[in-house]
Amino acid sequence: QVQLVESGGGLVQAGGSLRLSCVASGTIFNSNSIRLMGWYRQVPGKQREYVASIISSGRTNYADAVSGRFFISTNNARDVAFLQMNSLKPEDTAVYYCKFAYGASDFWGRGTQVTVSS
Repeated sequence: QVQLVESGGGLVQAGGSLRLSCVASGTIFNSNSIRLMGWYRQVPGKQREYVASIISSGRTNYADAVSGRFFISTNNARDVAFLQMNSLKPEDTAVYYCKFAYGASDFWGRGTQVTVSS
């Protein structure tokens, strides 16, 4: 099985930046089996929403709300996903979750809190 751990969240002023990390590991982890890495976010009382993703070719995709401000990437070993968040807005405040589509399954981290103050 695959386990994911997010880090890098915190409190930042509007206009600031944060970089989130998601480290993957498992008893049978093989980076070649990763089909997609993605980031999602959720506000209490609201449905979890898509933020960004990257596939094995390196092609990226972003939600309209973060396009041009957020950037997803991975390390060379493809066991860590990053989310660089720039020009942060209070509306970006949420718990951010990473997702790896690995083999035939999707795996989720426990989330990291991002709070953007006005």
